[in-house]
Amino acid sequence: MKRKNMQLKGQLRTYMQWPILMTVLLIVMNVWIFMTDKKAGVFMALGIIVYAVVVCILYFHNRSVIYADLIEFATQYGVVQNTLLKELALPYALLLEDGRIIWMNDSFQTVVGDKPEKYLSKMIPELNRSVFPKNDTEHMEMDITYKERDYQVEMRKVSVEGFSETEQLLEIPEEKEYFIAVHMKDVTELNAYVQENEDQKLIAGLIYIDNYDEVMESVEEVRQSLLVALIDRKINQYIGEVDGIVKKLEKDKYFVVIKKKSYNTIKEDKFSLIEDVKEVNIGNARSATLSIGLGLNTATYAQSYNYARVAIDLALARGGDQAVIKDCHGITYFGGKKEQTSKNTRVKARVKAEALREFIVAKDQVLVMGHRISDADSLGACIGIYRAASELEKKAHIIINEVTSSVRPLYDEIAKNKAYPKDLFISSEKVKDYLTDNTMVVVVDTNKPGMTECPELLTKSKTIAVLDHHRQSSNKIENAVLSYVEPYSSSTCEMVAEVLQYIVEDIKIPIVEADCLYAGIMIDTRNFMNRTGVRTFEAAAFLRRCGADITRVRKMFRDDMESYRAKAEAVRLAEVYHDEFAIAVCPSDIDSPTVLAAQAANELLDISGIKASFVFVEYNGQIFVSARSIDELNVQIIAEELGGGGHINAAGMQFKFTDMDKAIRMLKKTIDRMLEEGDI
Repeated sequence: MKRKNMQLKGQLRTYMQWPILMTVLLIVMNVWIFMTDKKAGVFMALGIIVYAVVVCILYFHNRSVIYADLIEFATQYGVVQNTLLKELALPYALLLEDGRIIWMNDSFQTVVGDKPEKYLSKMIPELNRSVFPKNDTEHMEMDITYKERDYQVEMRKVSVEGFSETEQLLEIPEEKEYFIAVHMKDVTELNAYVQENEDQKLIAGLIYIDNYDEVMESVEEVRQSLLVALIDRKINQYIGEVDGIVKKLEKDKYFVVIKKKSYNTIKEDKFSLIEDVKEVNIGNARSATLSIGLGLNTATYAQSYNYARVAIDLALARGGDQAVIKDCHGITYFGGKKEQTSKNTRVKARVKAEALREFIVAKDQVLVMGHRISDADSLGACIGIYRAASELEKKAHIIINEVTSSVRPLYDEIAKNKAYPKDLFISSEKVKDYLTDNTMVVVVDTNKPGMTECPELLTKSKTIAVLDHHRQSSNKIENAVLSYVEPYSSSTCEMVAEVLQYIVEDIKIPIVEADCLYAGIMIDTRNFMNRTGVRTFEAAAFLRRCGADITRVRKMFRDDMESYRAKAEAVRLAEVYHDEFAIAVCPSDIDSPTVLAAQAANELLDISGIKASFVFVEYNGQIFVSARSIDELNVQIIAEELGGGGHINAAGMQFKFTDMDKAIRMLKKTIDRMLEEGDI
């Protein structure tokens, strides 16, 4: 480059031009002074000329010297910059677009070793072309582990447009004139401190003995204190082994505090304390079962305790004999493989009935609804709540959108009876015409808001009561003022039949309504063969005294020939998986295929060696699955893994697609995993 073409720029150029600007300013001042005093103006003009000559001499004489100094400074600056980057403590490297390393500093060399590969992905597979940033504004951050060290990696795309024109040693295609700058930060020690801090966090927990009274009654009085002492010892030893603290609050309740690290330990053995306590036996006819609730990942210990209370309530609502872990991300379940023994006392039913009566009396009317695709238990329970409201002289309406063949006989018996109002049954579309600020909503046979006939109603009503016999999950109706969830019950109709006996003294239930309630119990228990307890037969006896006729109910629920053939076809083509799981597909070209699938699942349990049955059916653009078992396996935890739920031996799930092969593969994969992990 010629010297005459060399020009300064930026702040330095402005700085060098200040003497010229000052000369111009002095000339302007001289003109003003000359107009005031000519003699003073002449003397000042001579001074300005001398000043201008000196400035020009110095400017042009020192210009070359300044250029030389600037060039020398720039050269030394580049060397210093390269040296600093080369010796930078942060590992730094430049890659081509294919991941090839073209330059790295000493720290990066130390990380990858003395003989690094040409391509970074061969040494660190996570850092491949798929994770490189795609544009100049994007930068990628990720955490990796390399040679037992943790690194935080940041990658940027650095554009070098025109690089090939000026660089003589390396030519890059114009469309690829960029480098990938990679720098790695060693965060091994930081992660260790973070993990140590996380492990030291304290977790609050509650442990309840589910069936304390029943266990004590099953052992001699002189041995009761010994039995309690053995259970206490089991709990204290288990928590003590993980450096936890146990404080007994009541005869059957314990408060525990453990570290987060200890939780990971007991999580790995799947809360073996639950099974250990069952083994305590000194002649007691019943084994003690535990419910455990823990609250995790909370900012305060108070919040951890609140989470633990929610968890223990959910564990008890699901039937006990399990551990429930609640944190800010959701709820996790352990145990709950066996059916809990039902309680013979009806104190809880009486208390809930009195509370329900108080709520109904305080309202103008009641809206009752069950789950979608209503069955006999759902409709029967709705009819029972209608009777309770009627006895308390309150209007009641039942929300039902689809009347399937399984409930058509019961529905017609009520709808055609002139003793009932024409608007007893309404659809969800007409709910707004009946909903007021003084209306109570009662949900039966489900505790999941999305499964109800009208989910929107739950957000519009301030007074909601729930009566259900399915085990609760994390997805439940949250804003209920009364929640009566009893997993021990055979059916919701059994629960409602008990409640009715305490709503009004000497209540008289019409025969048609008694038939509905009796049908709900009969269908859910498979003619009193499944899940029946003392209270089931007491409820059935009460309904029989009210006029329920078993022969009339049985005739209502006989299958037609097409349905019977479809059910037989599903059973005939059933696949036996792992020698103990029956999997079948039910034809969908019949009326109420979901009900038929449930019946087919029950039929498959009559086959010797089958522990659980799963029957798939396509209906309304979805796949419904009915899962059944007798007592050897909990189908509910399998259903929950696939987004469903229900009972230990009667559960269900839905898939939002119609690919039957895919749905069956998902079930088989879940069964395989749960068998491998020992969950079933």
